[in-house]
Amino acid sequence: MARARANTWASPWVSVGFEAWRLGLDASAVIGLRTLKIAQGGASGAAEAQLMVREKLEAGAALGVMALGGRLGATPASASARTLAHYRRKVSANRRRLAKG
Repeated sequence: MARARANTWASPWVSVGFEAWRLGLDASAVIGLRTLKIAQGGASGAAEAQLMVREKLEAGAALGVMALGGRLGATPASASARTLAHYRRKVSANRRRLAKG
């Protein structure tokens, strides 16, 4: 009798991997858009550089609070998925804002 194979699409790690890939695409777009804005210089470029640093610190601190409060889930897969979702919201908002010009 043949051994039944586990459905790999049912694994939460497949979804986590896909979300990590999507986050990477958005992040690379944000890096490019921010690089252009900062390279233009002036007050707008300086403000973007300061905003970038502040947002990274705030996002990391908020994730730490979520972790300490137990809001990332009970399994490694749920913690990974919620971490990616946390950063994806931030990165997507930056991509939309920067794409407007």
